[in-house]
Amino acid sequence: MPTSLRNPGDILLVSCYELGHAPHGIALPLSFLRRAGFAPAVVDTSIEAVHDAALAAAKLIAISVPMHTALRLGARLIGRIRRLNPHCQLGLFGHYAHLNADYLLALGADWAMGGECEQALVDIAEGKAPPAPGDSVVLAKLGFAAIDRAGMPAVGHYAKLCTTAGDEVHAGYAETSRGCLDQCRHCPLPAVYRGRFFVVDKAVVIDDVAKQVAAGARHISFGDPDFLNGPGHAMAIARELHRRWPDVSFDVTTQVRHLLRNPDVLAELVELNCAFVVSAFESLNDHVLEKLAKRHRRADIVELTRRAAAAGLVLRPTFVPFTPWTAATDMRELVDFVVAQRLVANVAPIQLTIRLLVPPGSLLLEHDTGGVFGALDPPTLSHPWHHPDPRMDALQRDLARRVEQASKTDEPAADTFGALRALIYRAAELPVPAEPLPPSRPAPRMTEPWFC
Repeated sequence: MPTSLRNPGDILLVSCYELGHAPHGIALPLSFLRRAGFAPAVVDTSIEAVHDAALAAAKLIAISVPMHTALRLGARLIGRIRRLNPHCQLGLFGHYAHLNADYLLALGADWAMGGECEQALVDIAEGKAPPAPGDSVVLAKLGFAAIDRAGMPAVGHYAKLCTTAGDEVHAGYAETSRGCLDQCRHCPLPAVYRGRFFVVDKAVVIDDVAKQVAAGARHISFGDPDFLNGPGHAMAIARELHRRWPDVSFDVTTQVRHLLRNPDVLAELVELNCAFVVSAFESLNDHVLEKLAKRHRRADIVELTRRAAAAGLVLRPTFVPFTPWTAATDMRELVDFVVAQRLVANVAPIQLTIRLLVPPGSLLLEHDTGGVFGALDPPTLSHPWHHPDPRMDALQRDLARRVEQASKTDEPAADTFGALRALIYRAAELPVPAEPLPPSRPAPRMTEPWFC
């Protein structure tokens, strides 16, 4: 490792994909490295090309892989980097880097790590040894500096908020905390953080929001794994955001249980100009919810939906409808529930196609007493499974194809939902409802529909 990496471009930070929003995964290490006197180059391959010259010139390349899609894209870069620059130090960081460390090292990476790893990246740049494969998670509170996004793509390049009036406004991105208290078995975070979470200082978050608002953002997505892990901290930030920029809206992600345990929060979020709340309903089947170690049940979902409607709070539920334990009737019940609750405009059609992903290290594997999941499949970087009823796997493929088709034609989401409902009814050998979908009020949404 070179003793000095202080020249511009000696360090290259690469982001591959972060759900359509500005890549927080490289904004934080960029800020840490700049505070330490380094001058990294940055590239977001989801919107710009990464040039051979930049890859060949860098002495340290760090690729951010906070999610499965980013991991697969980042893994593809490793071979290209090694051909162009065989002697650079190459590492990957983020949740999925830790979970797939063995695979990434075998491809040619020098290290992989997850957790609170920004300071560890600075240490590597200063010449310290990278973490060993068995010690690739950092769980220690960091001293966050002001987040410095200078040199990163402008806010207008990323997903926008689509309002109920059909307008699109620039959206920024921030996090008030990292990690998660909950240990849902299908989520990658518990395999990394093991029930811990760390808050980001209020002043740091507000400063980050201020810079993004100054750059044109009129909406902020708070991407915390769960915004209400620390409700006092998070709500204080939401109140300050509204006090300083009352016309700037925001969205948050939080669990059903947290919303029910903090009932006053629903009305306050509306007052503070929260455009919508993403909440992982996952399933209406209590057996599936138990398998996933969710801390809510179907009755809780029904109650939250009622309370949110009464408060005027827009919910955007997410689902994992296809699991090894999904009953044949579940999909029909799910679409019927969405229709009955007037949530068609609130549910991105892709949510009806999601299939349970089981990455290495998943807590699901620790509880797989029945041998449901197969050995790790390197091409997909997951443990495969098949539904006991092959028709369920076929239905998932049919729904996914229909959503992909709709994405190519900009089909209205309600029309796509209607087509998916028809496929689900036909798969159940039931007559497709003749009556049209009841009208539902337009709901605010992001132009990039992938929430989790």
